[in-house]
Formats: sequence, C-alpha cells, structure tokens
Amino acid sequence: MRTQFKKWAIMLMATVMCFSMLSTTAGAANRPTTMAPNGIVTTPHYLASAAALEVLEEGGNAVDAAIAAQATLAVVYPQYTSMGGDAFWLIYNADKDELKALNASGRSGEKTTIDFYKDKGYNKIPSRGYLAANTVPGTISGWGEAYEYAEETMDLSMEWDELLERAIHYAEKGYPVTPNQERWTKTAMNPDNKELFDLGRFKTFTDIFVKPNGELYKTGDVLVQKDLAKTLKRIAMNGADEFYKGQTAKKIAADIQANGGSLTFEDFANHKADWVNPISVDYRGYQAYNVPPNSQGMASLSILNILNNFDLKSMGEGSADYYHVMVEATKQAFADRDKWLTDPDFAKIPVDELLSKEHGKKLAARIDMNKAAENVKPLDPKGDTVWLGIVDKDGNAVSVIQSHYFDWGAGVVAKDTGVLLQNRGSFFSLDPNHVNDLEPKKRTFHTLNPAMLFKDGKPFMLYGTQGGEGQPQTQAALVTRFVDFGMTVQDAIEAPRWLHGRNWGETANGLRMEGRIPQSVMDEMIRRGHPVKKIDDYTDQVGQSGMVVIDPATNVKFAGADPRGEGAAVGY
Repeated sequence: MRTQFKKWAIMLMATVMCFSMLSTTAGAANRPTTMAPNGIVTTPHYLASAAALEVLEEGGNAVDAAIAAQATLAVVYPQYTSMGGDAFWLIYNADKDELKALNASGRSGEKTTIDFYKDKGYNKIPSRGYLAANTVPGTISGWGEAYEYAEETMDLSMEWDELLERAIHYAEKGYPVTPNQERWTKTAMNPDNKELFDLGRFKTFTDIFVKPNGELYKTGDVLVQKDLAKTLKRIAMNGADEFYKGQTAKKIAADIQANGGSLTFEDFANHKADWVNPISVDYRGYQAYNVPPNSQGMASLSILNILNNFDLKSMGEGSADYYHVMVEATKQAFADRDKWLTDPDFAKIPVDELLSKEHGKKLAARIDMNKAAENVKPLDPKGDTVWLGIVDKDGNAVSVIQSHYFDWGAGVVAKDTGVLLQNRGSFFSLDPNHVNDLEPKKRTFHTLNPAMLFKDGKPFMLYGTQGGEGQPQTQAALVTRFVDFGMTVQDAIEAPRWLHGRNWGETANGLRMEGRIPQSVMDEMIRRGHPVKKIDDYTDQVGQSGMVVIDPATNVKFAGADPRGEGAAVGY
C-alpha cells in the first residue's frame, strides 16, 4: 500500500474544508463550490473521488485518476455501474492540444440475432437475466485504450496495480453501504414487478448483495465482494486484456452460455474500444463537444443548437418561459435522435446536417412558446449511470461516463467473477424495420454521453450526469445556468431540475418538476399543456450531475458534486 487509509480519509476531509467557498442560492442544499490550483476531481461517490485525488497527488495524470475512480465506483456503487457495463470518454491532452473521444461500448454477440429471441418465444428482449446480457461489456476496454494513450503521450502513467489498489481493497475488505444503495436494493427485491425488478430470483445477485440470512444490507453495513477482488487482481496483474482474452473472459462467457445466453468467449476476444472523432456545436461563442453515435451525444448538442435561437437571459432563469423552451427544445432534439440513432456501422447518420446552425433554426421555429407540442414519440428516461470529471496539474482533462444501464444492470453476476452484467442490449428492437434493430456485432442506441465546453480552443467546462434520457436535459440545464445566467458551479448543479419523458411502466410522457419550483410556474406550465408532476426537492429522479470549470486566467479549477447523490468534489 502506498499510503494508509487513515491518511486518505483525513486528506479527503481536509481537502473539502480547505478548498471550499462561495455561497449557494438561498434555500439550496448549501454545498460549497470546491476550488483547487492543481488537480481536481468530481465523482458521484466520495470514495471514488478520494481514490482519484490520491492518484493525482501521487503524480498520476487525469486518465490514471479516471481509471482509479471508475474501478472504485464499480465496487462501491454497484446499483449504478459495474465492470460489466459500457463507457464513453472525452480526453483532452494538454501537451498535444488535442481532444479525443473513445467509444468503449460493447457489441452484440455473433450469435445474438432476432431469431435467437423469436425462437424462444420473445417479441421483446427481456430486461433482466442472462438473455438481457447480450452485448460484450466495454468499460474495461476503455481503461486499456485510454491507459495506452496516456502512457505514450502524458506524464507518468502508474502501474495497473497502483490504479486498482483502492478498488481491490474495497472489494476484498468491504465498504460501507450507502443510503442510496440500501434504497435501490429494496427496490430491486420488489416481487410485484418481475419484468423490471424482483432480482431476488437470481441467486448470483442475492449471494453478493443480500446477507446470507436473507436480510438486506442497511446503511453502514460492510459489504464484501471476494470474487470481484480476485477479478480486479487479475486485471492489475495482466492489464485490460485479461477481461477479454484471459481467465475472466472465459469465466464470464461460460456462465452466460450455461444459462442460455448468447455471448461467447470469441465475442469477448474480438472486442475492442474505438477512438472516434468528437462532435460539436457552437453555443454563445463556446464550443460544446460530445461523443458521436451510437451515443445520444448528438441530442445533447442539438438542444444547445436549438437554444442558440432564443434569448434565455431575457426570459429569466426559473421562469415558465425558461422551462417551457428547455422542454420543447428537448422534444425536437429527441425526435431527430429517435429517427436516426443506432450503430453508425449499420446506418448512415447525417450528424453534420442534424447539428448544423440551419437545422437548429428550423427546429427552433417549430417551438410555440404558448403551447406544449404533443405529437412526439414516447420517451423512456431510465438508466443508472456514473459521470466523473477530472483535470490534472498539467491541464489534461477527462470527462467520462459509464453504466450498466438499469439499476443493477441485468441483475445477474457472472459466476466466480463478481462482475455484474449489463442489460444495455435489451434496448435493441426485435422489429427488423426499426432503426435500432438487433443484429450480430452491433452497438445499440446508447444514452451515455460525456460533455466538454471549450473557450478559445481550450477546455473550460467539463460536465455530465446520470439519468438515461434525462442526460441531455440536465446537461442543457448546467450549461445555460452557468453560461447564460452566470451561476456558480455548485449553484448550477443544485438549481431545481425537471425531467421530460416517461418512467418505468408508464405509457405516456410526463414532465416531472422538482418541488422547489414555484407552484405559480408549474401552473403556467400546465396551462400551456405540459403534464406536470411535482416531485421531491432534491431527488435523483432527475439524475446526479457534476461540473468542473477551469479559469483560463488563473488556472484555478472549480468543481461541484450533486446533493442528489453521494459524491464529492475534491482537489489539491
């Protein structure tokens, strides 16, 4: 061990106390914005933030720290992410002055076909179980590609065993269960909804996430994952290829095959993450970047492209006009996304045209400021995810997002590995005429999208959020509140949010608005035709978000973490 865990805890507390300042909006959760002159981190779990910060202080680069944080999150936040999920990266290399995007999402198996499910009597891919785990987990391949890139082009890439040290410790020795995990475990065990929950039917799930006596883990209970620790140790020894060509890949594939799934060892061995070109739009003189399809990053950018045609500042932050135009822009962007988004290797997607200024103007012209549009396709804003942002002392920056899709993913853990498998491929359609129809070796429509905002050609703002289809909406909230309304980082995160779409089990769109939004504003939204539902003041129904802003004059970094979650923004 390079350091003692006692030192880590003290360092985290001291950092939060020493680098925090700036008052927040009256009546808000009153978290301070964190500031640091060197490196800074924000993640949705404080243990992951501490892991990443230690790597930065030890001299590691932003990519090193991101891997350490992602590995820790895969252990301590299993309801939201795992090593069995997917990830997308934006990486800014300060020395080379380049921004790169990395698609670490997995493809369906060679034998994963529509007929595979039809022959079993399915008209829809199951949401849980081994049949839902039909795409190769891509997260670890992202670690590998990003690590090699950083090792070649950035100062000091640490050894794998150093980067995974904390994650291994928390898996092997245990970590305290948080209130969030306690709540989602109770939800997962709901026997009344076998399609989406009732994960108690899967022994591999209960063997790890339920106590041997059948009791559920409560807040403060220590949860140990011995098999996951062994898997992490194998990766620490052999690198990312262990997950795809080593003992781990063989174990996962064998378990999937033994339980009637479609993925094979060959599917794992043939997988690789891909470097892709970032996509971007101008927003008020800034350049907003995201990752291209199969990610919905184009929808996040499209919303900003539409908003360019409205004077938000004159509307007033928090007004009915503000919320109305944000929701209506989302509807227009999502209509394009739902028509086109799939794996670009299987369809030609006119991204440049969809993100052009001319197209943005056309979409903006469709918005009626007095009436909510009704003729939009049903949306489905589910998804559980983690986003993290990191900037190191040299100015290298990482915006990365990873997830296993639903809370707890497919709900099954590959035998003898501790790896909770994703159900991202359950989003494929079994209709061969659908744009996102299932085909072998195909990447599915993906809600994950990390974001950056550049100013004068340099990273200015890193931002992202959990929340499936809520991600583009929350990203737009963060950008507009910081850029258009001059809020502090933490205020922009904490300000009341909304979610347009539908929740699990619902057939019609709704508009959820946090309870801190004035009733008079909600009433006006209802008058304009929005199906408003009032929700709790600070609820993770609208996602857990984060931001980092870099002052170009002083190089001081400002970061915030969401009070709707259990994260921390820390720096040195």
